[in-house]
Amino acid sequence: MTVKAKPRSRMAAEMHELASDLHKSGVISKRRMAEYDELCLVPVPEYDAAAVKALRKKLNVSQAVLADAINASASSVRAWEGGDKKPTGTAAKLLNLLDRKGLEAIL
Repeated sequence: MTVKAKPRSRMAAEMHELASDLHKSGVISKRRMAEYDELCLVPVPEYDAAAVKALRKKLNVSQAVLADAINASASSVRAWEGGDKKPTGTAAKLLNLLDRKGLEAIL
């Protein structure tokens, strides 16, 4: 699984960009590219129901406000907190940003 995430450093970002270009041109394999992803990128953590709810409580916002802040639907936030679904992709990245930097980082 390829994880698109924040580079560990500027040098890692440059190295990853070069590897990505080499992969696109067929010089390095998919397996080797996965190794570069693992070395150069910081993965986004997964958020389960308890983590989403704890984050929302930490931010002291309602489900609707959290949903609006990350451009998701309130029903999605309810499903995440109920354990029916897990946030993925952009939603997971935004939850991680909120967790690390607070609501002010995206508003």
